[in-house]
Amino acid sequence: MKNAMLPLALALANALAGSVLAAERPVLPVFTNAEAVNARCDAGIAAAQKSIGAFAAMKANSASAATALRRWDGLTIEIEQFAGPMDITSQVAVDSAVRDAADACNVRVANLTNALFQNAGAYRQIHRIGKATGADAELQQVLTEGFEDAGVALPEGKRQRAKEILDRIALLSVEFQKNTREVHAPIAFTRAEMEGVPQSYLDRHKPDADGRYSLTMDYPDFFPFMENAVSGEARQRYFVAFNNVGGDQNLAIMAEADTLRKELAGLFGKPSYADYALQRHMAGTPENVWHFLDEVKDKVSEVEHAELEVLREAKAKFLGTPLAETKLDRWDTAFYTERVRRERYAVDQEELRRYFPSQAAVAWMFDLAHRLYGVTFVPVDVPVWHESVHYYDVLDDKGQRIAGAYLDLQPRPGKYNHAAVWPVRHGSTLVGRTPIGVLVANLDPKGLNHDELETLLHEFGHLLHTTLSRAHYATLSGTNVRQDFVEAPSQMFEEWTRRTQPLALIHDHCSDCPAVDAELLDRINQARRFGAGMRYARQHMLATFDMELAGPNPGDPLATWAKLEEASPLGHVADTRFPANFGHLLGGYAAGYYGYMWSEVVALDMASQWGDNLLDGKVSRRYLDLVLSKGGEVPPQKMVRQFLGRDPSPAAFFAEITGKRG
Repeated sequence: MKNAMLPLALALANALAGSVLAAERPVLPVFTNAEAVNARCDAGIAAAQKSIGAFAAMKANSASAATALRRWDGLTIEIEQFAGPMDITSQVAVDSAVRDAADACNVRVANLTNALFQNAGAYRQIHRIGKATGADAELQQVLTEGFEDAGVALPEGKRQRAKEILDRIALLSVEFQKNTREVHAPIAFTRAEMEGVPQSYLDRHKPDADGRYSLTMDYPDFFPFMENAVSGEARQRYFVAFNNVGGDQNLAIMAEADTLRKELAGLFGKPSYADYALQRHMAGTPENVWHFLDEVKDKVSEVEHAELEVLREAKAKFLGTPLAETKLDRWDTAFYTERVRRERYAVDQEELRRYFPSQAAVAWMFDLAHRLYGVTFVPVDVPVWHESVHYYDVLDDKGQRIAGAYLDLQPRPGKYNHAAVWPVRHGSTLVGRTPIGVLVANLDPKGLNHDELETLLHEFGHLLHTTLSRAHYATLSGTNVRQDFVEAPSQMFEEWTRRTQPLALIHDHCSDCPAVDAELLDRINQARRFGAGMRYARQHMLATFDMELAGPNPGDPLATWAKLEEASPLGHVADTRFPANFGHLLGGYAAGYYGYMWSEVVALDMASQWGDNLLDGKVSRRYLDLVLSKGGEVPPQKMVRQFLGRDPSPAAFFAEITGKRG
């Protein structure tokens, strides 16, 4: 990395960062043993219960009504102060005993929250405020919905059953996530089975005494192997192992959760969990979601079939088999997609890693944040849970610390094995509370391919949404927005990986990596567009699976999934259990997975506001003011209309999913 090439403001900010007192910099606690986790959890739960009691018992006078929302937000902050660190600790702590203790605390926090939203006294404090305006009105609305969805107004028997169901689902969610982290084993391959993988991949995986290579279920192991390994039998074996992560334990958990959600909806007189949940989303009803999914299917089906035929032809050519006798399997798609992309567009994802060294990619995304929003990420030495983790102060254009950010980007045993951002501390301008976000991913430490670069910037979009929030209330800060909008800011930021202007800046942070010129990027984008039909057909199937399980008659998860896959062009692979690793449905996306595509409609339309200049500071600051900084204090429909100056259009989205968008 060439420090001399960093913006002058960054150098200035580095100097200013030293003036931030340690006492002014909130950081996450690092737990080294389970006893410390348990003690912190016990103290936090006890204090929160006392505060909840005090809040619920406030007198019904004008003063208490006027301060109810502020008192509520203080209560939210108090709970988050100990619960936020527990949430991330359960996913990234090195010691399994620490992760287990944090998991147990997460269940207790969920039970505490469920009880809070069933507390009739607390509900009265919010209900009697009367007519509010602005952020107060939005917070009152969100809280009223939360109380009512938890069953506070149900008859006693139903209210108690709702609490039991919500508590049980919280426990099931923690168990499911733990199983996806830990219920799997490495898989071994011979040197012959490793044929085709890059030398750099081989160098990262030293063979054992018998010459066998042990590979994990982490993304940096699995995806490069599936894209490059010549042996179809080896790819099949890895595919089956990867699609059994979580095991039968998680299938049983998902089935129980679906049954409980259906029962929960019934307590409210709703025919399905989708009817119960979607009333709080932008989509509003299951009918609207199904209509949207039907539109997606109509657009992508023909494109998907055409792309799969291209891959089948590529397989027949590669193996020298007659086309009529050549069958394309699920474990073939990544391998032959990469071959087609290399042959048609001269794009090799592994070769792209030298263009995007990991350290330079991180510096580049920080540079983008500075150019767009005037903020600077400055590294600071604070205690972290693993030596590969880095902490940054986020400074505004005046050098003032406005947030904190952790990056945990490299895979290791027991760690969360996907990519996500944890908003562990929500900001509040009301009390001067600064936010903290933790970006977790599993990337190759030496370099990223273009897909991984897009993933990194997507998650950075979530991190910016968290850290640049200027919401009045912590309860509505950052990514505390309607679920089918939450992905929009991060999906929009993916566009910055698809244009020459922003990508050219990576070279400023790398002394020896080649620059991405317009000709190469055009080939990368053409290669990306090939496969759009397959990619969005898969997203459609995942959203359909979710809606089926959230529908009036949820069936067995594996049987439901197998039926959907069997009806698709590639069919279902026997002895695989994909739903056992589909953590979204136990992690808050039940009846909401469609939101990834729903949000993308908005995301791509918002990106159009920059036109050909993705570094336009004027548009960026307007976006910051109207969207990122607001958190959930303005309804997303209103935010988007204000930013666009019109209602959103799906045109860019439908062009994207059919591979026709430039």
